[in-house]
Amino acid sequence: MGIRIFRKRHFSMLSLIICITFSSNIVFAQKPVINDSGYFERRGVNVIVFNSQYNGLFFDEKTAGIELIHHGVRTGTGGAIRLQNTPEQWDLVPMLVSRNVDKKNNSIDVTLRYREYDFDSRINVTSKGNGVEISVYLDKPLPEKLQGNAGFNFEFLPASYFEKSYLADGNPGNFPLYPSSNTKIEKADNKIPQFNGYNTFDDRGKKEFIIPQPLAQAKTFVLAPEDPERMVKIQSDAGLMLFDGRNLAQNGWYIIRSLLPSNKTGKVLTWYLEPNSIPNWIRKPNIGFSQVGYRPSQQKTAVIELDKNDTPLKTASLFQVTADGKYIEKLKADTKPWGQYLRYKYVKFDFSKVKDAGVYFIQYGDHKTNTFSIADNVYEKIWHPTLDVWFPVAMDHMQVNEAYRVWHGASYLDDALQAPTNIDHFDGYRMGDTTDTRYKPFERIPGLDIGGWYDAGDFDIQTGSHCSAVLNLTDTWENFRLSRDETYVDYPTRYVDIHRPDGKPDILQQIEHGTLNLVAQVKNIGHPVRGIVVPNLHQYHHLGDASTETDNLPYNPNLKPFETDGKSSGIMDDRWAFTERNSFLDYFTASALAAASRALKSHNDTLSAQALHYAEKLWNENTNVNKPNTTGFDTRIRQNQEMGAALQLYLTTKDEKYAQKFKEAIWSVLDRNVMFGIRTALQAYPFMDKAYQDKLKEYVTKYKTACDEYDTQNPYGVPIAAGGWGGSGGVVNFAVTNYYANKFYPDIINQEYIYKGLGYIFGCHPYSNLSFVSTVGTRSKKITYGNNRADFTFIAGGIVPGILILKPDFPENKEDWPFLWGENEVTVGGCASYIFLGAAVAGMEKD
Repeated sequence: MGIRIFRKRHFSMLSLIICITFSSNIVFAQKPVINDSGYFERRGVNVIVFNSQYNGLFFDEKTAGIELIHHGVRTGTGGAIRLQNTPEQWDLVPMLVSRNVDKKNNSIDVTLRYREYDFDSRINVTSKGNGVEISVYLDKPLPEKLQGNAGFNFEFLPASYFEKSYLADGNPGNFPLYPSSNTKIEKADNKIPQFNGYNTFDDRGKKEFIIPQPLAQAKTFVLAPEDPERMVKIQSDAGLMLFDGRNLAQNGWYIIRSLLPSNKTGKVLTWYLEPNSIPNWIRKPNIGFSQVGYRPSQQKTAVIELDKNDTPLKTASLFQVTADGKYIEKLKADTKPWGQYLRYKYVKFDFSKVKDAGVYFIQYGDHKTNTFSIADNVYEKIWHPTLDVWFPVAMDHMQVNEAYRVWHGASYLDDALQAPTNIDHFDGYRMGDTTDTRYKPFERIPGLDIGGWYDAGDFDIQTGSHCSAVLNLTDTWENFRLSRDETYVDYPTRYVDIHRPDGKPDILQQIEHGTLNLVAQVKNIGHPVRGIVVPNLHQYHHLGDASTETDNLPYNPNLKPFETDGKSSGIMDDRWAFTERNSFLDYFTASALAAASRALKSHNDTLSAQALHYAEKLWNENTNVNKPNTTGFDTRIRQNQEMGAALQLYLTTKDEKYAQKFKEAIWSVLDRNVMFGIRTALQAYPFMDKAYQDKLKEYVTKYKTACDEYDTQNPYGVPIAAGGWGGSGGVVNFAVTNYYANKFYPDIINQEYIYKGLGYIFGCHPYSNLSFVSTVGTRSKKITYGNNRADFTFIAGGIVPGILILKPDFPENKEDWPFLWGENEVTVGGCASYIFLGAAVAGMEKD
């Protein structure tokens, strides 16, 4: 009996201790207040109210509305009036009419409008208690069509709530790891139309659509009550519903929703939102360094990103890991404060003094990094995965095999139809009132089912990206003569096999593959097209094997829908060629074809000759005919492309007329903005006279001054993009340009300007320290926005856009959620540019 009493008392005391410990992380601290950046702030909690708004190009990018940054992670987004239970990307989004911040009263007001329904609403967010109160106001009752459809939604990131629970009025439930909630079917007449009449749902002609049903309903939801960092309480007397948006789209989020009442005005809905705040919470330091490692002779500086409430430590250490598993402190040195960038403050740790080859890690207080190398050959193979795997997987019109795996079958053998006139496509393509070709709308354009790459996470052919890729790959070949052979390519059988040598340099085979499609465009259409893309929105979001996005049978209008004669089909799923012509793209394509012509000599002489022929054709047609720029490209950008085409044609033909045209243009381009023309000017250096080289030196000096400005703008000293697409491409271009500048003007630009950009790509950047190139470095991106993103994985060698700056001050690159294209989508142009940089730096090791 005594033992039982002891155990009972011991258990009660232990329970009390656990309760006190757990509760200490869920006590109520100061209420949220609006800070100088214009959002609500409380320790570990930021509620952002429409600092970013929905855009009209890609609609719902999951980066707008009322958002929640919870203990350093953006876990909530899309707080707004929406018209569906689980809105998809191309569902209608509200336009922000006004936004007013009242710091004195801790209140933010936004007015939203759905112009399609002449429907306005006002949302007020005010600090209350330990959270915020969200109120919805209507001046007029809901339009009849929106009754039962319009509601206030708030979306929560599934990856932040996987394997966690929720309480719905005290009743427990688990967030589903995979969507499995109920749905129902309704007639299409009841559906709120999507953008421009498009439809994400392939209803197989049934004229119906899916409506997800709630996982749970309550007046109070508590999300993740077991996790102090993710616990959120939401209350509303109007009632709340929890949905799983992934029933309709793999990129959907968990959604809490309340319907707006019909026939009411004034304040029609109120929520109380209380994200838990851990007292005295401080974000863990992010120690930025190169996951690939460092050459012994180069500068080695870690950039340590700190919470604004953190107290910087005075020192950091570098440890070497020995062959017997011991840790030896090789250096302990002072950290140097840099200052504040966005919401964080930064210190730097310079360990350049350590030059011994070996395996190392950095320790800062209680935090230590994973290991990295210091060695002469750390950069030797950094481009291999990109050329060995990523590019072969991206090859269109081919079956691609890798060992036991088939990445995809031979795709788009039904390419392509002439796009109709006067159309705005959901992926940004458009056609005016003429096709600019001899083909009628929907007429088959022959010969396009050859070559090319899938542009990015989707499967369209973007000619501009192809041009960039061909130019970068050709530049790589001509500078470094990469002979690596790990890919088998057989065009008669449309078959590609990865890790299988075939006696031909892989880089030439990739140049060939891109050139085949560019030549086919000009040969069969008369000029390059902006893009070749599927016509239906329900195709466009296709994930998986590209060969199943169409039926690979040419469309036959004489057959009924879903009918086939074995050679053609009644399904309008063939890709469309958007053929509206512009001189910018003509010149860009002429550049790529002229460059490819040089590289393909002796590899494919016929294609080499065709490439030069069509490059000269495009040049002559644009130079001799003053065709207006019908798609609105900036005239200066067109002139830059004309200059680039002149240089490439000169290098191929040695015709002085092209050299003269280039030299007439280059100086005015550099005078306007040295950053935009300097790389092309440097590429021309070996082929120009001494007068040109001497004059260019002045501009390289100006360029260096501009580069040095980055050191004052951010602690990484590189150009960090602030738009809707991460800036790794700009950083790679920065490093490549610096490679050329160092090669020809080493007294002005030293090699550290190259390593600075490379280090950023490989992990010395904000938010995390992952390498942005999958499988390159000790730790790298394992989740990217590729065509296999539904499997939460990657394609080896892909380089992601990287850090997205979410307004006003939050840098982000998610590693647990692949569906944010601005952070994680890999592109063919970006990968080609990276191969050049990787080969360039590897070559520097041999110099």
